[in-house]
Amino acid sequence: MNNVYLLEIDFEFNGQRQTITPTILKNKENTILIDCGYPNFIPLLEEAASRHNISLDSITKLIVTHHDVDHIGSLAALKQAYPQIEIIAHELDSPYIEGKNKPLRVVQAESTFDQLTDEEKPGIEQFIAFLQSVEPASVDVTISSGEHLPWCDGIEIIHTPGHLPGHISLYLPTSKTLIAGDVVVIEEGKLNIANPQFAWDLDEAVRSVQKLLEYDIEHLICYHGGLFQGDINKALKDLLKAYLP
Repeated sequence: MNNVYLLEIDFEFNGQRQTITPTILKNKENTILIDCGYPNFIPLLEEAASRHNISLDSITKLIVTHHDVDHIGSLAALKQAYPQIEIIAHELDSPYIEGKNKPLRVVQAESTFDQLTDEEKPGIEQFIAFLQSVEPASVDVTISSGEHLPWCDGIEIIHTPGHLPGHISLYLPTSKTLIAGDVVVIEEGKLNIANPQFAWDLDEAVRSVQKLLEYDIEHLICYHGGLFQGDINKALKDLLKAYLP
């Protein structure tokens, strides 16, 4: 897993301690950041990258796995601070990242609003306002499923919808590494589907996990959980047993 750097970022959000793991791929030609955290995360990204002797001003490209706020919150600010960065996202996600379409998490929250109690509604209103406050960013390159990108010894784009329709994972054939995004997360040492109760399409999310079994994966990086330690193939199959009849 040479030239793959995990940016483990610990922080507090809504009164809870959380950890996310954006990833950097680096060689002589490119420094590629995958996902970038919540709004105002540039200082945290700088500090995490500096632990690997990487400066954010060396970033050439930023690949977005999907448009959830914890993955794209600092996208516009990074582009403004470092205009050389090319932003890359799946073709289904681009309209949301660019602000052309209403964020799907807002659509989701609004669809359940009338079912909430009066006590719950202010919290959801605050959440919706927060999502709507995220600054859009222009996508420079749109990608599609199965596309092979030539950078950093090669990157295969795997369309892994379910969590959101445009969700992608990245496979690095040279090191047999999968950068999962949120197709799977690590919880108490085991793999799970990210927030299954909020999956845009849970059945499709399960099918995306099945798709991962087609790949020879020796290293699995989850945005929530970091580097998975254990038998990846078995862990994926165990996860599927919990969701398949």
